[in-house]
Amino acid sequence: MPADFDLRTADERALSSGRGEYIRPDREFVRFTRLQRALHACMIISFISLATTGLTLKFSYTPWAATVSRFLGGFETAGFIHRSAAVLMFGVFCTHLYDLVQHKKREGISWWGLVFGPDTMMFNRQDLNQFIATMKWFVGRGLRPQYGRWTYWEKFDYFAVFWGIAVIGSTGLTLWFPVFFTRLLPGSFINIATIIHSDEALLATGFIFTVHFFNTHLRPEKFPMDTVVFTGHMPLAELKRDKPLEYEALVAKGQLEDHMEDPQPEVVVRTIRGFAWIALSIGFSIVIWIIYAMLFAYK
Repeated sequence: MPADFDLRTADERALSSGRGEYIRPDREFVRFTRLQRALHACMIISFISLATTGLTLKFSYTPWAATVSRFLGGFETAGFIHRSAAVLMFGVFCTHLYDLVQHKKREGISWWGLVFGPDTMMFNRQDLNQFIATMKWFVGRGLRPQYGRWTYWEKFDYFAVFWGIAVIGSTGLTLWFPVFFTRLLPGSFINIATIIHSDEALLATGFIFTVHFFNTHLRPEKFPMDTVVFTGHMPLAELKRDKPLEYEALVAKGQLEDHMEDPQPEVVVRTIRGFAWIALSIGFSIVIWIIYAMLFAYK
């Protein structure tokens, strides 16, 4: 581990009592809005439902797929759940696009400013520089990079949804309404769509439940879980450590206090943690099922 790495900042250590118990701060930084948190929760529900039901169909010849399918009510019911979850995901995607338009209007910025502004989700040269610096940091050849509001891996996860909607979503609609689409496309496209939909969905599922889970929850400074996307809040000390450029920019503009709120009630945090643990457990279980199917039963 790099020598400059520390799991806690000085502020975080100051928040610990003499018995090593963490004391919640009086105020926390608001990173995500209520709508963003709700959309992420719906995305989790839809994605896990799609992954679970889709994999039971893809690996229907395996014992675990048959067991999961019986638990869900059979393969026909699994198909109904799969399509319902797809509708939910399309709804989340469209709602997010609408929220982006509203954000543009509220902030009074141009489309260019929204896409290429300082807080953009679009990849830029700074992301490349931070990626290179991160690789050097991993092997002890440099200091930890100073990240801003969005890191390069967060941007990658964000645009993965656009890719998934375009590729997996479009082929899924083709399989859902084959009669309509074969009026516009040759019948052989149904077979092509089946392969693309199945393999791309398998790739997306494996990525989300391994790489995304690690980047978000299993990094040493976040382990065992990062709840910020669920609560919307993060301690100020954590903002200083993880997003120093964003913290410095807000301080320079005198806007930091505008983003501070009281912490979520403890009962809300416990409920959120319960939901998150269920999602993590299902995700890791799916990874094990995939590995088993690919190694011992793939056809």
